[in-house]
Amino acid sequence: MEEQNNKVEETPHNNEQTVNNQIVEEACEVPHTETPDEVKAEVKGDDTAKIAELNDRYLRLYSEFDNYKKRTARERVEFAQMAGKEFFLALLPVIDDFERAKKSIDTATDINAVKEGVDLIYNKFIKTLNSKGLEPMQTKESLFDADLHEAITNIPAPAEDLKGKVLDEVEKGYYLNGKVIRFAKVVVGN
Repeated sequence: MEEQNNKVEETPHNNEQTVNNQIVEEACEVPHTETPDEVKAEVKGDDTAKIAELNDRYLRLYSEFDNYKKRTARERVEFAQMAGKEFFLALLPVIDDFERAKKSIDTATDINAVKEGVDLIYNKFIKTLNSKGLEPMQTKESLFDADLHEAITNIPAPAEDLKGKVLDEVEKGYYLNGKVIRFAKVVVGN
């Protein structure tokens, strides 16, 4: 009867706990590491060849990494030099149009035709810049914003509702892909 009291019943819960305890014990076991004396004892004639092989591998890996660094640096320089290629290719037709306009100005008798041609070239130029992400700022009669505008001067506002607003634009500001690349130079109402 006493044996029955000491014996714990095997239940699924107890089996699971036993397995978990074994896993924890196995995970906590510290593997035996060799002492420096043991390592020295193992390094003999055959191992010097292995050490030489590992050293050779290390040197090859180091030189391979050095070549990688040089190659990526060279590629970055080439990319920076050619980054504007697409932009300039888009501008070449506009330059061709300007050259044709310059030739025709010398022989033109109708000034209105020349003006119209220059306007067409200007519109083509602006359209090309817009396609590359350049957008002009709209500043007239907007609130002055120091993050977008550079105040050249303050003048008395002609009306009460124009105080703190941009009255005149001296130099247009521009965004490139949504970021300011040139602040607008403006006159602000006081």
